[in-house]
Amino acid sequence: MLNNSTIAAISTAPGMGGIAVIRVSGNKAIQYCNAVFQPKNKTLQLVDLTPNTVLFGCIVDGAGETIDEVLVTVFRAPHSFTGEDVVEISCHGSVFIQQEILYLLIEKGCRLAAPGEFTQRAFLNGKMDLAQAEAVADLIASGSAAAHRMAMNQIRGGFSNELSSLRTQLLNFVSLVELELDFSEEDVEFADRTELKELAFKIEKHITDIANSFRVGNALKNGIPVALVGETNVGKSTLLNLLLKEEKAIVSDIHGTTRDIIEDMVNVRGISFRFIDTAGIRKTSDTIESIGIERTFKKIEQASIVLWILDCTQLSEHIEWLTEKIEKKASGKKIIMIFNKIDKITPDEREVLTQLFSEFDCERIFISAKNKINIIELEDALIRAAQIPEIHPGDVVISNIRHYEALQHALSAIQRVIENMENKLSGEFLSQDIRECMFYLGEITGQISNDEILENIFKKFCIGK
Repeated sequence: MLNNSTIAAISTAPGMGGIAVIRVSGNKAIQYCNAVFQPKNKTLQLVDLTPNTVLFGCIVDGAGETIDEVLVTVFRAPHSFTGEDVVEISCHGSVFIQQEILYLLIEKGCRLAAPGEFTQRAFLNGKMDLAQAEAVADLIASGSAAAHRMAMNQIRGGFSNELSSLRTQLLNFVSLVELELDFSEEDVEFADRTELKELAFKIEKHITDIANSFRVGNALKNGIPVALVGETNVGKSTLLNLLLKEEKAIVSDIHGTTRDIIEDMVNVRGISFRFIDTAGIRKTSDTIESIGIERTFKKIEQASIVLWILDCTQLSEHIEWLTEKIEKKASGKKIIMIFNKIDKITPDEREVLTQLFSEFDCERIFISAKNKINIIELEDALIRAAQIPEIHPGDVVISNIRHYEALQHALSAIQRVIENMENKLSGEFLSQDIRECMFYLGEITGQISNDEILENIFKKFCIGK
């Protein structure tokens, strides 16, 4: 997959800004950039520049006209992000300037980089493994402190090192098991079965622990889904707008205003929550509203946390029906019961409501979404319900579904190893299952991979990374 072409791309976000960075990588990166760059210090040239240094000058076109004053940084192979010669041009953020410089580089012989091609070259040149490469995309997309910390831990190689250690231990044993097969007629045993069984149990637990971290990792990466449910006109949309800090949902006194699903991400103290405003639940003959209510029930089933919002000033005559519905659909989920419009009731009325729902096993919060009362308490309740452990440097938490699926396959294989040893099956079966476990562990880091997997991973990256 490696080729000798030199690639170029705009690495900063599309559009106009203070500065932009154009990245060039390949064995002719310095040569091509030198052809369009004139340093202010005429005694210096990019080809003679000391690695990891910056030079000030101008980008000029074929007619000698100055396009922009720029800073050019040179990194020489193998000490660069991609492992190749790399040049980064920092220019002013005009879209015209960016495109003109990119056009000049392509004219000199560069090729426009494909999405993720810089990171792909870093992987293919051995600068990082596949799990670390995927973490680069997660780092760019991180929207919270926890997601950032999780991606950084993976980039540093902690996850990869653990997998490599497991594969090494398995490799040592499978080599001994396969050596026994060469001496099958002599009935010798090189691999201590008791020691192998202990190792298999240890690896099974280790893989299980890593796989179980996917729930936390996926929540940190994609946001914890939180469904706002309740009857019509209890204040769901008002609360959503308050949490999002923008008027995203229509607020009206008319019942059944929200008929479709509205959702958005909010960062609450370093944790991303994906809030979902749903159609008000009530008995209705309106066909369209009924479809919206049915979607509400589906969102409750998909959510990790359910905010059940009730109007303090009045409880519907259908409250028992609604309670039964929510209990059924939200079974096993974290439910926070929110009594809205607290500013309109007395302390005695509040106590009555508390007693009325005392048998319902969930946390209860009294708020006023309109007047922003007790919103901090609601945020506290959300953090508790999320049950996200603090992530420290070195902690292994996975968020990639590809990693999770590979771990599940590896887990099945190592469990078969344990089962086969208990059934005293021959070394051929042990060897096959041990190698299968090693295969799936290696697939995560790219020690075993194919072009289709690589293409699928890197095409999801942005151009310029």
